[in-house]
Amino acid sequence: MRILHTMIRVGDLDRSIAFYTEVLGMKLLSRKDYPEGRFTLAFVGYGDGGAEIELTYNYGVERYEPGTGFGHIAIEVDDAYAACARVKARGGKVTREAGPMKHGTTVIAFVEDPDGYKIEFIQKKH
Repeated sequence: MRILHTMIRVGDLDRSIAFYTEVLGMKLLSRKDYPEGRFTLAFVGYGDGGAEIELTYNYGVERYEPGTGFGHIAIEVDDAYAACARVKARGGKVTREAGPMKHGTTVIAFVEDPDGYKIEFIQKKH
């Protein structure tokens, strides 16, 4: 068994695809419209066989509340400081600068996608 993907609902699919591909460097792996169901699915990821993110756009819904149950998506990075600098340079929002965890030594950072979902960068231990 393995985790295939995590689905999040987005209010503007093109804006979200741009964030995940242009800001986070993922690839658009597939996109399919379901006009009868009034939704479109787009899958983004790094194309390495790892887990993907399913971006679901329901026609006519421009905004969702992430709620209190969802935490974040985590991405392993070589250098969290450099990853934050790249996100800022590409117009993304860093909500927690890179640095050690409060109760540990792992270097982490948080960024936010256009719909308010949190993405954690976890620096690879070398």
